[in-house]
Amino acid sequence: MFTITNGIILKGRDLTLKKENIVVDEGKIVEIGKESHEGKIIDVDGAIVCPSFINGHMHIGDSIIKDEGYGLSLSEMVKPPNGVKHKALADAEDEEIIQAMKSTMWEMVESGTTHFIDYREGGIKGVELLKEASKDIPIKPVILGRDDSFYGGEPDLGKVKIAIRKLLKVADGIAPSGFGEITDEVANLIVEECEKRDKISSIHVAESQSNQIESLDKFGKTEIERGIDSNFGQLVHLTNPKNDDLDLVSRSDSNVVVCPRANATLNVGVSHLNEMLGSGIKPLIGTDNVMLNSPNMFRELEFTLKLMSVYYRNYIDPKDLLKMATTNVCDNKINDVVKKSTIDVGMDAELIVLNSFSKNPYLNIINRCESKNILYTINKKVNV
Repeated sequence: MFTITNGIILKGRDLTLKKENIVVDEGKIVEIGKESHEGKIIDVDGAIVCPSFINGHMHIGDSIIKDEGYGLSLSEMVKPPNGVKHKALADAEDEEIIQAMKSTMWEMVESGTTHFIDYREGGIKGVELLKEASKDIPIKPVILGRDDSFYGGEPDLGKVKIAIRKLLKVADGIAPSGFGEITDEVANLIVEECEKRDKISSIHVAESQSNQIESLDKFGKTEIERGIDSNFGQLVHLTNPKNDDLDLVSRSDSNVVVCPRANATLNVGVSHLNEMLGSGIKPLIGTDNVMLNSPNMFRELEFTLKLMSVYYRNYIDPKDLLKMATTNVCDNKINDVVKKSTIDVGMDAELIVLNSFSKNPYLNIINRCESKNILYTINKKVNV
């Protein structure tokens, strides 16, 4: 048992500022209060105590080819089965992939991330490689698998259903690449089988303008409409919404993840965060492909804060932005699988303690802090 004292706590789902002590016993927060103190005392002397980060969307397997292919188009880089990423993964040895993923996970741990949601290529074997890589690292991967049988214009739906069921025995959900690679029938099968097992169904939508135009031309619907109609639990990117796409999302049960740095790197657009927040959407934020970006959430948050200011010529609330990397997931059904905690009594102790440099703790984290400014990372497995 130990007590963190004299910290500025970002408490609950709303990250409400409190100057209180936190008592932790066997990985659980058992008491929060001004006078609370039990066991070993850790005096953090005015530092900020924030929920640890969740990286809402990653492709950790392409850690093997960091910064390769810079300047290529979205399709050339990541479209299966012939994108730069997929060819590299097909040619790599298992141990090479495992070691690269381990390195990336340690980088995340050292920069305050305790959970990440990964789109895992390679079918069942790909899922097992990530499980092997993560088993001794204090981080929780939420692994969403996929299978090559999903792709093509006339897939064998019987084989697709078998592949989905086999994957769901080892994975936390299913995540095909996008509607440009699968049919609506495959999409519906994925969602149906995930819902039966209370697992996550996720898909990229509207990452580029061309994706949206192609979808409208072929199906009379945007990719976002198709994602909502199929009832995917999580939609990633939404960089190029059209018509009333965001209104449809706000009225759905789908969780949203944005990846601003990846969109910028691939030159496909700017996340419509102001409109999302204005319509009541509570997105997550992720760093996307490791081949494109570091998995450091501090870098993602600072980039997004400043990009939104220049793009909209208006300021995004830094607290709303920080929630995207911490507590927004707790308002969504997918947290039944993710299991991310807030700073509240009875919750798992999953928090980071950071140096304080300014009077605004939200901007302090986003605009000032780096990995070296983390004094403690605390979760159920280990204190780093």
